Amino acid sequence: MNVAEPRIAVLLPGTGSDHVFVRSVFEVPLAAVGVRAVTPAPVPGAGLAEAHIAALDACTGPVLVGGISFGAHLAVEWALRHPSRCAGLLLALPGWHGSAGDAPGAVSARLAASSVRSRGVEGALAAATDGVPDWLATELTRSWRGYGAGLADSLDTAASRPAPALPELAALEVPAGVAACVDDPVHPAEIAAEWAAALPQAVVRTTRLTVVGVDPEALGRAAVLAWLHAGGHAD
Repeated sequence: MNVAEPRIAVLLPGTGSDHVFVRSVFEVPLAAVGVRAVTPAPVPGAGLAEAHIAALDACTGPVLVGGISFGAHLAVEWALRHPSRCAGLLLALPGWHGSAGDAPGAVSARLAASSVRSRGVEGALAAATDGVPDWLATELTRSWRGYGAGLADSLDTAASRPAPALPELAALEVPAGVAACVDDPVHPAEIAAEWAAALPQAVVRTTRLTVVGVDPEALGRAAVLAWLHAGGHAD
């Protein structure tokens, strides 16, 4: 395997999400181009980010890395530390760059953490799933229960960790596919566009949350297609 020919992609989940959803997004689109998706399960708690980074550290050889939301942030963080080991990037729904500040994704995670601490996981779930689309309620219910007692700390960890700054992104000279949902207020498409503009070899493609709700692979296809158009290939 060399930098131009990744055979494995390691994908990390977003804030409060899990490996099941990441796999549903990326597995089939990557298989279509001959790449196997590896989706490590989150290790809930205050050490969530370090556990994800450790999962990437365990990979051998140059690999394609990425994820969704917070997972995309961590994948880039790892790639900046190990540029020779990164064959390319698949970055879906980045939430911010630099300090989280009042980014919608960070605010949402902080509020969710507070709700979990005051109401418990089940009470917070009842509030978080009230009025949301059925697919999102299903995803939240499975993943939040999976985090269990570590959910609040996991949410706070994601909300407080800076994402890579735009000048840092400029150092990653590998093909990068960036995917955004134009109707997602928590992960603004403008942030994805700014990431893609800062990365030296990146393309951004968009879809919609309303599409992802019935076809999660639409998000993965957008990222993989963008990666291919940015110069990535697997054969």
